[in-house]
Amino acid sequence: MTPESFSPAGTYDPAGAPPPGCPAHGIGVGGLRRLYGPGAEDLGAVYEELRAEHGTVAPALLHDDVPIWVVLGHSENMHLVRTPSHFSRDTRLWTPMQDGTVKPTHPMMPHLAWQPLCSHAEGDEHLRLRGAVNGAISTIDHRGVRRHINRATQHLVNEFCEQGRADLVSQFAERLPMMVMCEIFGMPDEYNDRIVEAARDLPKGTETAIESNAYIMDVLTRLTARRRAAPEDDFTSHLINHPARLTDEEVSQHLRLILIVAYESTANLLANVLRVVLTDPRFRAQLNGGQMTVPQAVEQSMWDEPPFSAVLGYFAKQDAELGGQHIRKGDGLILGIAPGNVDPRVRPDTKANMQGNRSHLAFSGGPHECPGQDIGRAIADVGVDALLTRLPDAELSCDEEALEWEETLSNRHLVELPVKFLPKPQQDVMARPAHRVPSPRPRDWQISTPLPQKPAAPEPSVSVPEPAPEPVRRPGAFQRLLRWWRGE
Repeated sequence: MTPESFSPAGTYDPAGAPPPGCPAHGIGVGGLRRLYGPGAEDLGAVYEELRAEHGTVAPALLHDDVPIWVVLGHSENMHLVRTPSHFSRDTRLWTPMQDGTVKPTHPMMPHLAWQPLCSHAEGDEHLRLRGAVNGAISTIDHRGVRRHINRATQHLVNEFCEQGRADLVSQFAERLPMMVMCEIFGMPDEYNDRIVEAARDLPKGTETAIESNAYIMDVLTRLTARRRAAPEDDFTSHLINHPARLTDEEVSQHLRLILIVAYESTANLLANVLRVVLTDPRFRAQLNGGQMTVPQAVEQSMWDEPPFSAVLGYFAKQDAELGGQHIRKGDGLILGIAPGNVDPRVRPDTKANMQGNRSHLAFSGGPHECPGQDIGRAIADVGVDALLTRLPDAELSCDEEALEWEETLSNRHLVELPVKFLPKPQQDVMARPAHRVPSPRPRDWQISTPLPQKPAAPEPSVSVPEPAPEPVRRPGAFQRLLRWWRGE
């Protein structure tokens, strides 16, 4: 098919789709690849097939065979997010939404329904709402947050350290981000199993997603009312008191947006980093040689397994050209984070070390770049380091091939990460960490800052020719981890 033959929804006959079970299943109307259902279990493979057939921007089908463009090239994705004059996040511009092709019951409606949020707004309204969010984020005490991350990690590890086994997804990666976000928002007493379950359930579009959303909105609405009446030094109070003068509805809705996005992305990031540390010989070799730190491992993970693999979506405000394709006004486009990160033009060797390179798409870019990305980095940096300090002998307790993922258009979530280790005693959660927690982030949580080219202090040597005198300070986490890997 030619690029011009791909047009907005409503031009294809659904009867043209192959019946389920036939060899062509996964191919929909117009001969386009489906991004859902049978044949789309491995979206990474689907993206590569689309890249080979169409190039850096390819036509595809969403649920209910709704046409959409998926952007596969790194530079094309950057152009998409950095050109608000041509592409908008306002879903009301999408032709299938305007003509009723996408109905309220569409499975992707939680991602498509327009809301008065900074993530959907543009122009002056976007500046007002985004300004309030950025302003509240700038008030966060990053040193205090890193201390809380360490304490929260100690608390979680205490719950399973005496057992000698754990699932680092359900017992750690899915819990630490919520504990931290509840503290940042000023609602630590609201942290419980229910809010964790609701945050996991809400984005999935399940039968209980509406109930989960109602629960979270009740929590955040009550929090907004409390802080409006009695402000404190927390994110919620600063959001309420920002000169943008957000209404209570705007405050609570933005709290929900930030909570769910930060939670889901950071839970995925933690699980991904822990998995590669436990299973990938490449990471072990680099750590063993002193060539990689936890923050650098986090950045590498965001290249290889970004927390969100795609974002739906962007919408053409006018006719445009992108990746050699003619994009018509009203067309929808998917920000392809995962396929953009493996664009052969920027990563001819996907196994190459991307150390020091932050040009990945994990946090999007342009006006809608993730404003809280440094919070997610801090949770992963400190959380993984503190966990490995407590459990230096942790190892995978199943075959790597037995690990399973739940994959959707938006992300790829590790189901379980079972580990075993020698039982450990509980530890005082208020005790200071046994090693110095690095704090490379700027005070105001400025986003997209480059990694420091030189460390603030010399890194400890990982290979000493002769025994050194007994150090005054206890060895750091990575020294103990490296010694364990070497069998010392």
